[in-house]
Amino acid sequence: MDQTLREQFDGLMTKYTELLTGETDEESKEKVKMWALYTYMSKSMPPLVKHWNEKYPDAKDGMKELIQEVRELNEKYREEQK
Repeated sequence: MDQTLREQFDGLMTKYTELLTGETDEESKEKVKMWALYTYMSKSMPPLVKHWNEKYPDAKDGMKELIQEVRELNEKYREEQK
């Protein structure tokens, strides 16, 4: 993969994370990336995600917490923008 593409995509992730949560740090970007990928996979390949959830119930709980955290960060950020 081209290094320029990686850098440009990282910039996109930084801006997306900022617009979604108001944060731009690496941890927030990683959370948003995981949230976005998991959400996409759960819609595009539900049987795969169901299998993963059943195989790794602790990870499923962790994803639920991560999804809730991103949702709360988004709601808080939107309220601050009003």
